[in-house]
Amino acid sequence: MAHESFEDAGVAKLMNEGFVSVKVDREERPDVDAVYMTATQAMTGQGGWPMTVFAAPDGTPFFCGTYFPKANFTNLLRSVTDAWRDQREAVMRQGAAVVEAIGGAQALGGASSPLTADLLDAAAAKLATDYDSESGGFGGAPKFPPQMNLLFLLRHYQRTGNAQALEIVRHTCEAMARGGIYDQLAGGFARYSVDARWIVPHFEKMLYDNGLLVRVYTHLWRLTGDPLARRIADETARFIIRDLGTPEGGFASSLDADTDGVEGLTYAWTPGQLTEALGPEDGPYAADVFEVTAAGTFEKGTSVLRLARDMDDANPPVVDRWSDVRARLLAARDQRPQPARDDKVVAAWNGLAITGLVDHYFATGGAESLEAAVRAATLLADRHVVDGRLRRVSRDGVVGDPPGVLEDYGAVAEAFCAVHQATLDGRWLDLAGTLLDAALAHFPTGNGGYYDTADDAERLITRPADPTDNATPSGLSTLAAALTTYTALRGEPRYREAAEAALGTVAPIVGQHPRFSGYAAATGEALLSGPYEVVIATTADPTGDPLVATAYELAPPGAVVLVGPPDAPGVPLLADRPLLDGAPTAYVCRGFVCDRPTTAVADLTAQLARR
Repeated sequence: MAHESFEDAGVAKLMNEGFVSVKVDREERPDVDAVYMTATQAMTGQGGWPMTVFAAPDGTPFFCGTYFPKANFTNLLRSVTDAWRDQREAVMRQGAAVVEAIGGAQALGGASSPLTADLLDAAAAKLATDYDSESGGFGGAPKFPPQMNLLFLLRHYQRTGNAQALEIVRHTCEAMARGGIYDQLAGGFARYSVDARWIVPHFEKMLYDNGLLVRVYTHLWRLTGDPLARRIADETARFIIRDLGTPEGGFASSLDADTDGVEGLTYAWTPGQLTEALGPEDGPYAADVFEVTAAGTFEKGTSVLRLARDMDDANPPVVDRWSDVRARLLAARDQRPQPARDDKVVAAWNGLAITGLVDHYFATGGAESLEAAVRAATLLADRHVVDGRLRRVSRDGVVGDPPGVLEDYGAVAEAFCAVHQATLDGRWLDLAGTLLDAALAHFPTGNGGYYDTADDAERLITRPADPTDNATPSGLSTLAAALTTYTALRGEPRYREAAEAALGTVAPIVGQHPRFSGYAAATGEALLSGPYEVVIATTADPTGDPLVATAYELAPPGAVVLVGPPDAPGVPLLADRPLLDGAPTAYVCRGFVCDRPTTAVADLTAQLARR
């Protein structure tokens, strides 16, 4: 519509004569998008983007739709203009009915009920019935990476030993990593696959997808030692840092799907192009390895690169040749026109990426991941936190006006907790507490749940409160996750109680519709397990310390792990945690109840196995 209608002089004339036209960036204003998407769904039975809404001056919507071809849109503009002039009373009655309907759709639930082990077990079982055992993932085309559900299933496996849950994650992660949805040359995942087999992606790459998928592949590698999972975690972390990193230290929102108006132009190949880039020997080899055929898998005889066979367990000469071919192909691809980048820094999405990179650092020791996470956290702290409150977006280091919504507070607070664990800097824990206190003060519904907008935010026709996951975790589930981690780090039960109450409001959704509540379920697993607090008090270099390695390897779902000197300033979990006989000492607590400190790896292993 932007090209067909909004850039057309005739259409623009009609729009400007009869309307005040407002184009909303739904990434900057997810609250506006949520309200009017609910209205569109109420009026049409479906939603999607572009979203077209006609509203009265007070914001009351009276006609909604999605995409309109130019001729249809022109006719619609004339019809709405006539109706507004000649039938305004009827139009306003229709608008009032829509507002009433969406108010009912957003009505908040009743009293909390606990998110129990039985409900989490039921959620895992329901996911198993929805699982695509042939291609991985859930459901059919278009197929989105189910990162929040995968994180939940990994934690569920840790608690229960459910082998099926782990296999669903392993198979899905392998299928995505070998498919066209994964960039086989530069790393990073596209937004979704247009087919059910992960072959052809919608080529847009989003920060939030990759930030969450770093966590999934990192945890899968930590639990299984799968070399494919380790490689994908490493490459995706590098993609975030290299391709989405901004000069100010944050992470850009996305890379566009199209290049020069053509989707896939940068990424698709023919056998001839491979030979041109690699020569007569390696060109056919690459076509075989990456499943590039004369018929093509994409458009106009081109193919999206996929990995035809397992290369991560291959012998060194095979891996060396494959790695060399990848590097040369990427260099050739870099000479092509490249997709544009949306340099907008979104607080919540940066929070998800920061937490993913810190997890990657903890599991692999990759210093680059931690350094990038700290830079991004510093940008959020210095630019996005204003007078103790969050702003949602910035660009070029300049913060925008839109206030943070609930997902911003939850994801950024969780990220600050992660950085605190990695750096032992008390500033990050204090900042997390500031944001969580603001969220608890300005977003609650009164029944344990939370609105998506603050009580002092701009008033819309309704106040959105969607507890379900969509492209990103819901605001409620990110807040519950941050509260859970913070209470373990700070030792204050009231934050845990708030997390339990929030999860209680979505417990029925978790049990019945787990595909839309994976992050809440993952947080529920953490709470059910404790969450554990694992502290290794040491004054020595922790690198290579077997106690530290055991803590990271066996940490239960959602566990907090801290390694540092006793009584380090600003780190509550290290207070009053001395060394025993001068040796590194492990302290394991669960729900504020602690085991005896130990210097023995065997004892620590046994303590972490009790779950």
